[in-house]
Parts: sequence; C-alpha cells; structure tokens
Amino acid sequence: MQTSRVEAFSDGVFAIAITLLILAVGIEQAPHGDLGTYLVDLWPAYLAYAVSFLTIGIMWVNHHLLFDNFASVDRPMLLLNILLLMLIAFVPFPTRIAAEFARSEVDRRNAALLYGITMTATRFSSSLCGCTGHAGSSARTPTRSS
Repeated sequence: MQTSRVEAFSDGVFAIAITLLILAVGIEQAPHGDLGTYLVDLWPAYLAYAVSFLTIGIMWVNHHLLFDNFASVDRPMLLLNILLLMLIAFVPFPTRIAAEFARSEVDRRNAALLYGITMTATRFSSSLCGCTGHAGSSARTPTRSS
C-alpha cells in the first residue's frame, strides 16, 4: 500500500487527538465567584494542554519524517501504525487526569504515572513502527535537487 493513504489517516488521528486536548481545559459548569480567579486556578490544565500539544506535535513530525522514507508499507507496518495511533488518541485522557489531580499529593503521583506509562508506550510503539518500516517496507528512492 502506498504511504499516502496511511499518512492521510494518521494525520486525521493526530488532528483529532490534538483537538481533544483542549477539552481538558474546558469549564464544565459556570464558576461561582470571580471568573479571573477561576481561570488562574486552571493553571494545571493549561500546563497539561501545552505539554501534550507539543508532545503530540513532535510525534506528528517524527511520524511524517518516518513515512517520508518509504514508498509503500506492508501489513505489519499498518498494524503497528494502528497501535501507535490508538495510543496517540489516548493521550487526551491522561492529560485530563494529570490536570485534574495535579494538586493532590497521592493522586498527582498516580496521574503522573499514568501519563508517563502512556508516553513510554507511545514512544515504544513509534520505535517499533520505525524498525518494522525499515525491515519490511519499500524504501523511497532519494531524489536529487538541482
């Protein structure tokens, strides 16, 4: 299969995951009292959003660079890419957990553990895509620019 279909599908998943991150910052109910104070108190959500947005953005760049090396992909590469995309689509969940429980000592540790496990699994999956891609997919012929 040509990489263009895989890249288009992957770009869609990345875009949706990055869009879902903002929901972790959202206000579920109208704040009672001073809106300014309420917005300042959301700082953990802003921080979690920024870190996850940049992380997913870097993953997208790496994914783009990886697939730029191949003219086609095989079935194992497609399946590993699906695993990678599943993990990327999961990132908004631990992001929200980290934002909501940033102020609690015990819960903060557990939230960080969930976030760290998610990022580690995502990186491992990305590495597997790279190894499998180099082993089983056809390489793109380099072009010379004049």
